[in-house]
Amino acid sequence: MSMKFFLKCDEATHVCDKSQYNEASFLEKLLLKMHLFMCKLCRGHVKRNVKLTKTIKSANIKILQPKEKQILKVRIQEEIDNEE
Repeated sequence: MSMKFFLKCDEATHVCDKSQYNEASFLEKLLLKMHLFMCKLCRGHVKRNVKLTKTIKSANIKILQPKEKQILKVRIQEEIDNEE
């Protein structure tokens, strides 16, 4: 198996995404850094990706648990049935 030492842009964006979720290996991160050193477009992608991730995390979005969703669904259906 041959080892690639340079990433293409599409590979770099994939590694960037993996890296943000702590799924990229050390070698992938190293290759990404080398690519980013040379590629202005991918550096822009990384900046936008980091900003998006920070924005989503800071939004503090609350979600319902599956059981809560089911209870709400039943209540809504009961209200609909009562109006008919």
